[in-house]
Amino acid sequence: MSNEKADQVDIMYGLKSVLSKIEAAVARRSKDLPQIAPKLVAVSKIKPVPLIIEAYEAGQRDFGENYVNELAEKASNPNILEKCKEIKWHFIGHCQTNKINKLLGSPGLYIVETVDSQKLADNLNKQWLKFRKEEERLNIMVQVNTSAEEAKNGIEPENTTNLVEHVIKNCSNLNFKGLMTIGQYDYDTSLGPNPDFITLAKCRQEVCEKLKLDINEVELSMGMSTDFEHAIELGATTVRVGSSIFGARPPKNNLINRFSLACERRHCYDKLQWTRKNI
Repeated sequence: MSNEKADQVDIMYGLKSVLSKIEAAVARRSKDLPQIAPKLVAVSKIKPVPLIIEAYEAGQRDFGENYVNELAEKASNPNILEKCKEIKWHFIGHCQTNKINKLLGSPGLYIVETVDSQKLADNLNKQWLKFRKEEERLNIMVQVNTSAEEAKNGIEPENTTNLVEHVIKNCSNLNFKGLMTIGQYDYDTSLGPNPDFITLAKCRQEVCEKLKLDINEVELSMGMSTDFEHAIELGATTVRVGSSIFGARPPKNNLINRFSLACERRHCYDKLQWTRKNI
């Protein structure tokens, strides 16, 4: 995306609109649910640095990225380092074992929301020693595949408590913050509450009961641009919103987005960078 395109996006309006909707959704949330103020994560994947800086200057601090290489590149960008000193990066994509060091070495990394196996938890726990400051622990969430879709990552709901217990008991360098799900896209709420959000909330309830955790300290990351209000009504404490802030991707970026995923899988990020500049 060129800077000319970026200038056409009203970031301030997008942020204000989303934050206003978050506030309204909180007012509709059942008082029986934990009253945790929802955190907005601005999903900036495939978005240029100037837009991220603009959102930061408008008051946004938490940003989400799906691809390790893209997060590492943006986090190390001189303009980001200079102008966004309090930025918090949320990694919300699948992390391959061979990219853990690159991810953990990214400046401003705040949390990895997509831990879905003991193997990944153990690797993060081991490698974090190379990057942590003093006794700082790495914040993580456990990703749950609430929709049982093969194309989505995440642990099965019935195995969630075991993974959380493993993290708490065996991964002393990790700080368990909560549960995350993507869920099915475009769910029709006229059919009733989103079952994926209900499932994640039930997983939290089970985790807290069996492991004696305070439910008010276990977050739920669920809900995106199309359903974040509904997610908050059902207990979300973190919502991941992209297009409602940064604008919808134009057709050419849809191609880049698909190509980006393919490049991540094929470890050809240099080719991806060339494509972004030349398509």
